Amino acid sequence: MGTVTTSGTWDFSDEVIYKGTAVQGINEIVVRQISHANEEPEWMLDLRLKALKIYEEKAMPSWGPDLSDLDLQSIYYFAQPEGAGNNKSWDDVPESIKNTFDKLGIPEAEKKALAGVGAQYDSETVYHSLKQEIADQGVIFDDLSNALKNPEYEALIKKHFSKSIPLTDHKFASLHYAVWSGGTFLYVPKGVKVSEPLQSYFRMNVKKGGQFEHTMIIIEEDAEAHYIEGCSAPKYDENSLHAGGVEIFVGKNATMRYSSVENWSLDTYNLNTKRALLQEAGYMEWVGGNMGSNTTMLYPCSVLIGDNSRADHLGIAFANAGQTQDTGAKVIHIGKNTSSSIVSKSISKAGGLSTYRGLVDIKASATGSVTKIECDALLLDDISGSDTIPEIRCDNADSIVAHEASAGKINEDDLFYLQSRGIDEEQAAAMIVNGFISPIVKELPLEYASEMNVLISMEMEGSIG
Repeated sequence: MGTVTTSGTWDFSDEVIYKGTAVQGINEIVVRQISHANEEPEWMLDLRLKALKIYEEKAMPSWGPDLSDLDLQSIYYFAQPEGAGNNKSWDDVPESIKNTFDKLGIPEAEKKALAGVGAQYDSETVYHSLKQEIADQGVIFDDLSNALKNPEYEALIKKHFSKSIPLTDHKFASLHYAVWSGGTFLYVPKGVKVSEPLQSYFRMNVKKGGQFEHTMIIIEEDAEAHYIEGCSAPKYDENSLHAGGVEIFVGKNATMRYSSVENWSLDTYNLNTKRALLQEAGYMEWVGGNMGSNTTMLYPCSVLIGDNSRADHLGIAFANAGQTQDTGAKVIHIGKNTSSSIVSKSISKAGGLSTYRGLVDIKASATGSVTKIECDALLLDDISGSDTIPEIRCDNADSIVAHEASAGKINEDDLFYLQSRGIDEEQAAAMIVNGFISPIVKELPLEYASEMNVLISMEMEGSIG
């Protein structure tokens, strides 16, 4: 299974030769350059230019964290490493890039427990694979930019692209559509159940760089899959930007699990958009950990269109010094007898700020629906902060809504009890924090869960006294 990166461990950069890099900032020339480099059909270029126009017209968000230090014209929106491409052997990946993915544990994880692996470096994929027995069942797992060049896939991509997240959704969604590159295309045909997870890892390297991968997942009727994403970036003391897009389409009676651990460097603004559309009796599970970045704004969304569809959202956020983790979940209930559950845990330390921001919207048509929201915040000192901003709308009289929220510090009695058993104070505090987040960590793939516990212990260093 994959390895989670830890802040401070993967902050290094690589010496890499680039065959194509756009100038700083965004304009029509840059957008056309990206489209040309990816050898795209005309309709995609038209969509990009339309998105660029919307981006230029939209104002910055008037809510949420302060983004005033993010200079969008200082970002490099496209960087194409020499040797990148849809390589099928790690031996074909440039040595310095391969070494980085070796350190991240990706090739080793591939051998042990994965059905397929994608690895993206800056704007372009450097490796992609899928086990032959999975491919033989009709499963497609490819880099989205590469898949778009395949005439057999293009119609499917065109049918779904931007149908879950509209171009007009918000300023950073428009920006994403104007400059997206790489990402994942996963298609699971009707009735096929992929038992092993598929994983993609996204690594940024360029100073003042940006990464804008687009993930499209289509799970047809009665099908099932588990997809994992991980990401990291070097630290340069200059701002960088991640504005990815994840679109998931869950068919009738289909099941989809999406797990991610986002551990960007402290330079990175992580302004990501993820959304799933569910048909009748479809099931979607989001499991997410947000550990790194300067500022994160991320609210995975499930739209329960079909009757009896379900969604579970599980999330952890850890805000250390200088970090703002503004995360949460959105669920829109449209079908009858739909149900959702949101469990959010946050930890704040050394002046960090964690905010749960969520929306549950039960439409008039969604009679007999049920939702439960649980938000728990743990503050490790007196200078850190936590906010809970839930919004709940219900337009019918026979749905059930439950909401619980708690915020507090580490219980002194628990700390004393562990210390009385010979455990030092810092270790005892780490144990309590790991217990606090265990309901979510246990839902992560095994090695992600193990690494998450290590990461929490590292972040806890110096938190006491």
